[in-house]
Amino acid sequence: MKKKSLSVKKKTHNKLLSHLRNPFINKIYKDFDKLVKSNLNNSNFSVAISGGNDSLALAFFSKVYSILNNMKVNFYHVDHKLRKESSIEAKKLKYLLKKFNINCKILKWNGKKPKTNIQSIARTKRYNLIMEECKKDRTNFIFVAHHLDDLYENFLLRLTRGSGLKGLASFSEVRTNYNDKLKILRPLIGFKKDKLVYVTNKIFNFSIEDSSNKNINFKRIRIRNLFKNLRSEGFSLEKFKITVDNLRDSNFTINYYVDLNIKNNSKYFNDRKYCILSKDFFNQPHEIVFRSIIILFKKIGNRYYPPRGKSVVELLSKLHSNQIKKINISGCILEKINNSFIIYKEK
Repeated sequence: MKKKSLSVKKKTHNKLLSHLRNPFINKIYKDFDKLVKSNLNNSNFSVAISGGNDSLALAFFSKVYSILNNMKVNFYHVDHKLRKESSIEAKKLKYLLKKFNINCKILKWNGKKPKTNIQSIARTKRYNLIMEECKKDRTNFIFVAHHLDDLYENFLLRLTRGSGLKGLASFSEVRTNYNDKLKILRPLIGFKKDKLVYVTNKIFNFSIEDSSNKNINFKRIRIRNLFKNLRSEGFSLEKFKITVDNLRDSNFTINYYVDLNIKNNSKYFNDRKYCILSKDFFNQPHEIVFRSIIILFKKIGNRYYPPRGKSVVELLSKLHSNQIKKINISGCILEKINNSFIIYKEK
């Protein structure tokens, strides 16, 4: 790199770091730094950016972290091509971020687009594109910009779907496994959106919002509006957080026994990618068995999303009534052999 380019880069970095003199921004960064260091283990990482206020705040804190810790960081933006203006917005975002020495790679979703269940399919496609890019860049961590408002919104959304304890509490976790290699971190999960908007306005003074975020045809957007109305009616966010935290503690306890069940009552053969379950695997409380078998289906089937809860409940019911000898579920085969079961990937 030429001396002039190095000088410009240094000035840009110093300007970014100078924002830490702001007490409000510095406080958020300290919490961000603590959370990231407790999970990252000095590994290089990647960041998913949408262009909204929250993701730009994440871009800033991630860039600062990489500068101060002399680490490599990759930035990705997925152009879903679901809107005519999305490609223009992606190019604009890339151009504007480059001024801050943030090199954002645009990942494109080409091909036929769905007409129904659009947001869910788009989310899956986004993570698949990012996962493939992380493989190329040899990074095992991806940061996403979920914040406290997303936590509450997701809670209400899952509540309307009849989710159980795990579904209601799992989004509050700061780290979740995408698969055996890629881990997703939510470093901003403890901050409200308005705080992140403040950070973005102070540093970038621009943002690119997806117009579909106002489309009430999507259930998530209707839930978001409902949440805003609840707040205007005096709904206590503090009490809501206490409820979520209590559910998370209960969820943690159940996960302990789930791990114990998998450890004591199953044996995974890595070379052949299959798992044998003992009879005692199913002689546990329903929720323990339910979660245990979902984890194994995800692992062996190499899927991000678990099988539908309804399908697993029906499966367990049939198992208890001895109605199953062999069944296909979530890309896996569950087969009964004597008093044990074996799970292997469908060919």
